Amino acid sequence: MHQNITRSTLAGSSVRTLRQREELPLLRDHLLRLDAESRRDRFHGFMDDSFIERYAAKCAEDGTVIIAYFEDGVVRGAAELHPPDQSGDSQPEIAFSVEARVRRHGVGSFLFTQLIAEARSRGYHSLRITTGAQNQAMRALANKFGAHLTFQHGESTGSIDLTPRPEPAKVPFATPADAARAMLRFNRAYWKLLLRMYGWRRRPDRLACRRYSPIPDQPNG
Repeated sequence: MHQNITRSTLAGSSVRTLRQREELPLLRDHLLRLDAESRRDRFHGFMDDSFIERYAAKCAEDGTVIIAYFEDGVVRGAAELHPPDQSGDSQPEIAFSVEARVRRHGVGSFLFTQLIAEARSRGYHSLRITTGAQNQAMRALANKFGAHLTFQHGESTGSIDLTPRPEPAKVPFATPADAARAMLRFNRAYWKLLLRMYGWRRRPDRLACRRYSPIPDQPNG
C-alpha cells in the first residue's frame, strides 16, 4: 500500500475505485456507519439515514468518482470526486469520510493523494473542498495539500490548484573526485600563469644581455 498508512492498518486492506451501480451499497453502508459527529463533519450538519441513502444513490447516478479504502472487504473510508457540472461554478468538488476505527493511520492522506491524481488525469485544474468549521482534522488535511480555506456561514471553503509548478533548477552535486579534479585543473592553470610571468618572459632578456654585452679587449701577445 502507501508508506503513509501505518503497518497496523495494512493487513487485509486495499484501495480502489468503486464501480457505480453494482457497488452502491458499499458506499451507502459506509456512510451509514458514520457516528453522529462524523456525519456532522461530513455533511456539515446532522443527516438522518434516509438522506444518506438518497445521497449515495445520487452519487451512483451523476458520475461521482468514489475511491474507497477497504478493510477485510468493507469500505472504511471514501474519497469523492464530484463532476464539475454538479456545481454552479463548474468547479469539481471533493469530499472525504473515514470511519473512527481507522482514523489517525494515514488513510485520509492516502485517499487525498489518490483523488488528486485522479483529478489531474481527468484534466481538472482546480478542486473545491468544503468542510465544517469544527472539522479540524479535515481542515488540517486540506491545508497540507495546499487548500486556502475561508470561513463563511459556518463552513470552511477552499480551492486546491492542480496546475503543475516548474521545478527549481537543480544544482549539480560535486563529489570528492569532482572537487579534486577541479583543484588539480586550478593548480595547473596557476603554475602555467606563474611560469609565463616569471620564467618565460625573462629568457629573451637574458638572451639580449648575452647578445649585446660588450666583449672585453683581448690582450695582445
